[in-house]
Order: sequence, then structure tokens, then C-alpha cells
Amino acid sequence: MHTQKIWRDGQFVDWSAATIHVMSHVVHYGSSVFEGIRCYKTPQGGAIFRLREHVRRLVDSARIYRIPLRHSADVLAQACIDTVAANDLEECYLRPVVIRTGERMGVLPENVESAVETFVLAVKWGRYLGDEALQRGVDVCVSSWRRPAPDTFPTLAKAGGNYLNGQLSLLEARGDGYIEGIMLDSFGYISEGTGENVFVVRDGIVYTAPIGSAILGGITRDSVIRILGDLGHEVREQALPREVLYAADEVFLTGTAAEITPVRSVDRIEVGAGRPGPITLAVQDRYLGIARGRYSDPYSWLTPVPEPAVAAR
Repeated sequence: MHTQKIWRDGQFVDWSAATIHVMSHVVHYGSSVFEGIRCYKTPQGGAIFRLREHVRRLVDSARIYRIPLRHSADVLAQACIDTVAANDLEECYLRPVVIRTGERMGVLPENVESAVETFVLAVKWGRYLGDEALQRGVDVCVSSWRRPAPDTFPTLAKAGGNYLNGQLSLLEARGDGYIEGIMLDSFGYISEGTGENVFVVRDGIVYTAPIGSAILGGITRDSVIRILGDLGHEVREQALPREVLYAADEVFLTGTAAEITPVRSVDRIEVGAGRPGPITLAVQDRYLGIARGRYSDPYSWLTPVPEPAVAAR
């Protein structure tokens, strides 16, 4: 997983030098926003998947949490490209992260640029839910932990503190022998996994929870909805009761890290035939085919990474 160079507010530093003080606001109060972005190896070299959309969400998250950014979206996007090139990578997982630092106690942060630092790191990371997850599917449970009510904290922001809820759900799931937990929202409807959006297939129609169900507006989710439409499948975004998971023909999870992961059972009840279904496999094939350059990119989702000698100035 370890690489060499990390982008830190406009310059590259060695991996071991990318440190912060223990009194940093983020350490005590979780005040960070971040992104997860994949760079895929294609026949033409490395290409970052939906870079602009990820950077835009990072900027949006910082705005929602009132974290002042010192870098523009264009600078942050270029930082991601340069970080891949500086580490001489063709495939990796990128993590841009904006954190409140400073050295002070108290929930109220210093709302100034000098108390905010931005990093971009690249790591070599394989299948998030395991090497066989994409082929065989995963076993999941419905978590006892729920996603927050609409007036608690903003789930559309991808923020560090927001993931404490997901940590509890994932720890519970793994402790009970499952790979992942699916959380319900505060009204009892299906929300999302600990790091993925959820799709359900029934009689050829694909369903997914709406933005109002305390989900993160996933960029992979958006990609899948667009691909499904082009493949001729109807997609309905609506509130979904828990029991549709047990009556579904197919269930799959989507996310940058998880990509398109089939679900083979929920609460030990087999989904469909207990193996990836045809719609799941078709979406998975098209998504990864575009990302890896096996298929044409009609959506202009790929940003090519130039040779290291060009980008690592």
C-alpha cells in the first residue's frame, strides 16, 4: 500500500513527512472532508475515473462544513494527476483529504485558511470487500445502527466524522460473520452500506434509495444509474422498506472502493439464486470496461495521467 510522495498544499513531501500535530482539531473532533478516487490501468496508460466530479464533491463537502479551502478545484484536480505521476503509478486509489489543524482545544474551529491543510495521497489498494467479492458476491446483514435523521448532520458531505456511524455498523457485521452491513435511515427505510450505495432488482426494474434517505450521493451510484439507463433498464429512486432485500432478484453495492459488488445473501437469506444476477453482471462489466479502457468512454469519465517526467515538475 505504501507509496513515496504525498502532495501537501502545493508541494510533494516524503510519505513519512506527511504528519500533523496531535492537537490538531481533526484529531479531537473529526473535522475533515475527503474523497476516494480510483486510477485505473488502461491500454493507453493510467486514467483517473470521474476526477472532476470527485473534486467537486470535495469542494462541496468543505463548503457544507465551513472549512475554508486555499486551493481551487482545478488545482486539486491537477494535484491528483500529479500525485499519480510522481509515484510512477498506472493504477492506484487516491485520497485527497482536507483537514482542520491548528493547535487548540474546543469544538469551535479556527475558520481561517492557515488552520486547514490539504493532502493528496496515492495507495495501492485492491478489492475493498475481498478478492472474490466481485465474482461471487458477499454476505451482508441489516445493521442495528441507523443512519442519522435529516436534521442531525449532513450526509451529503463526505466528512471524516460522518464515518463513525459506519464504523460501528461494519464492526458489528464483521463480528457476526458478515462482510458488510446495510443501514436503515431514521424512518426505517433502506439507506446505504458503510461505504457503498445499495441497488435492488425486482422483475427487471432497478431500485435505489433516494438522496433523502441519509445516503452519500455516490459518484459510482450516479455512474451506474446512467449505465443502467443506456442498457435499457428502468431505475426508480424511492424509499425502500427493509423487506425488499429479502424478496429481491438481485442486490448489489456500488462505491469507488467496492466498485460493483454483488450481494449473495442478506441476513443469511439468499438473494435470488445466491449468485450474481444478469443485471448486476451487465452493469459491472460495462462500468469496469469503461474504467479500464476495454470499452469506449461515451461519458468522458476518464482523465489520462501523463508520463511521470511530464507531470512531476
